[in-house]
Amino acid sequence: MKLKDKVALVTGAGAGIGEATAELLAQEGAKVVVADRNIDNARAVAARIGANAVALEVDVSDAKQVQHMVRSAVEHFGGIDILVNNAGFGTLGTVVTLEENVWDSVIDVNLKGVYLCSKYAIPEMARRGGGSIVNLASTISVVGIPDRAAYVAAKGGVAALTRAMALDHSAENIRVNSVAPGVINSSYYDKMFKEVEDPVAFRKGLEARSPLNKMGEPVDIARMILFLASEDSRFATGAMFTVDGGYTAR
Repeated sequence: MKLKDKVALVTGAGAGIGEATAELLAQEGAKVVVADRNIDNARAVAARIGANAVALEVDVSDAKQVQHMVRSAVEHFGGIDILVNNAGFGTLGTVVTLEENVWDSVIDVNLKGVYLCSKYAIPEMARRGGGSIVNLASTISVVGIPDRAAYVAAKGGVAALTRAMALDHSAENIRVNSVAPGVINSSYYDKMFKEVEDPVAFRKGLEARSPLNKMGEPVDIARMILFLASEDSRFATGAMFTVDGGYTAR
C-alpha cells in the first residue's frame, strides 16, 4: 500500500496506459480520479475500482473543464497528491500534409493539456505539502520518427516542460518527472491500425522497434508511474524514465 491516504488524478484514464495506471494506483491504496473525455469509459474503470474512485469527464485542452475537474477532485477526496498527465493522441502527417486544425488539436491535447492540468492542480498539491506529477512523454521525445510531426513536437515539448516544472516547483515539495513509453499495445495505436494500408505489416514494424521484438503492455508503464508517484522515487525529479524494451538503446 505505497499510496495509502493519497489522492491521484489520472487523465486519459478510460483506456490503455491511463486505465492500467488508475487501477494500479488504487491497488496501492490511492483514491483515484478517473478523468477522460469518454465518460462512459471512465465510469467503467471507476466502477471496477470501486468506492475509492470517481469518474469525471474532461477535455484537457479546455481550461474551464480542467478547472472543474480539479475542483471536483478536491470536493470528492479533499485534495490532490498525485497528478498523472496521460491524456493524449497522435495522428499521421508531416508538416506539409497536416492540416492546421489537426496540428493544433494534437498540440492542445498532448502539450497544452499538461500545462492546464498542472496549472490548476499544483496549488492544490502545494496545500497538501507537496506531491508528485508524472507526465507521459515518449521515446520520440529523444528520437525522431517519420510522418508524426505534430506528435513528435508535442511529446518533445512535454519532456522539456517536465524539466522546467521540476525546477519551478521544487520549493513546494512537488516532484515532476516524465515517463517515455516505447511501443505499447494500447488504444493509442487503434486509430493508426485503421489508417494504414497494411495493419499486419505495420504491427510487425512496431514490434521490431524493440530488441525484445514485442510491444509493451499498459501495465509496464503503469508500474513505472507508480514508482514515480510513490516515496520510492523521493529523490527523483526533472528526469525522463524510458520504458521502451531497449528501443532507444540502439
